[in-house]
Amino acid sequence: MRFRNSRQCFPSCSSLHRVDQDRAYRRRKKSEEELQWPSSSAHVISQLAKCFTMVGSRAWIGGLFTRSNRRHERFIDYPLSILQEQRFQRLQDRILVPFDETRLDHQEALRSLWRISFPSVALTGLVSEQWKDMGWQGPNPSTDFRGCGFVSLENLLFFARTYPVSFRRLLLKQRGDRAKWEYPFAVAGINISFMLIQMLDLHADPKPKCVPGMNFLKLLEGVYKHIYIYTHMCVFVSENSALFEFLSDMNVAEDEKAFDVLYCIAFAMMDAQWLAMHASYMEFNDVLQATRNQLERELSLDDIHRIQDLPAYNLLFQ
Repeated sequence: MRFRNSRQCFPSCSSLHRVDQDRAYRRRKKSEEELQWPSSSAHVISQLAKCFTMVGSRAWIGGLFTRSNRRHERFIDYPLSILQEQRFQRLQDRILVPFDETRLDHQEALRSLWRISFPSVALTGLVSEQWKDMGWQGPNPSTDFRGCGFVSLENLLFFARTYPVSFRRLLLKQRGDRAKWEYPFAVAGINISFMLIQMLDLHADPKPKCVPGMNFLKLLEGVYKHIYIYTHMCVFVSENSALFEFLSDMNVAEDEKAFDVLYCIAFAMMDAQWLAMHASYMEFNDVLQATRNQLERELSLDDIHRIQDLPAYNLLFQ
């Protein structure tokens, strides 16, 4: 759109308003043109690979969330119990472990994921075209882990072992009106791990400064307080008693895996959002953002005392 040469006169309010509208239109049009995808099929395929790439730098992945979710929230300091500090530290230690294809335990974890996913199909090797059937970018899955580390493989294994029916339903895309171009399962799983780490601010030192992270830390204590109240007010046992130790051990087994359970919930929620939005691969980032928004809302609910109290937890059993 071309504008007429400006005249040496004072413009009226209406003309200023019209010029502002024109400028806004040009900016919006330029932004749309920059984001528009070419129709070439070869280019579309290459862009699909970029959308899910986890190789090398985390710049694209991190940029997705830092640009779209940076909120100017004033940080309010809060105390952590000893139990919360210990569990948060263990979780931080986990997310710092890179995937190492030379480590035997990491190799075995990858083989275990294949056996659970395709029990009747023999894996020919850790580098094989078969991995693409699970939704890896290429024949060597280890390259996809560079963006998130070993914890993303742990998340996938936990999902497969703990909720096998839901895992296979998502892996094989067994329900819903599916798109012609579906999201690649395994790489989507790594993106979900990364999204949760960013959403919960798990790299923060000494503790998360965002509201979702603070809400999540409450769940790391889980029903510990309820056990404490019950044992001290009803059973009148001390914190050092055998009964309290027994009940606390039960709680540890549950809440130590709060992050892994949240991952499973997020994966099931992402798939549900995918179907509800009738999405295709080019809209994966929008679906992931909608999933994050919903998780943040559920974590902020007042009656959530453990991760299994989240309303979306039921998606794992549908």
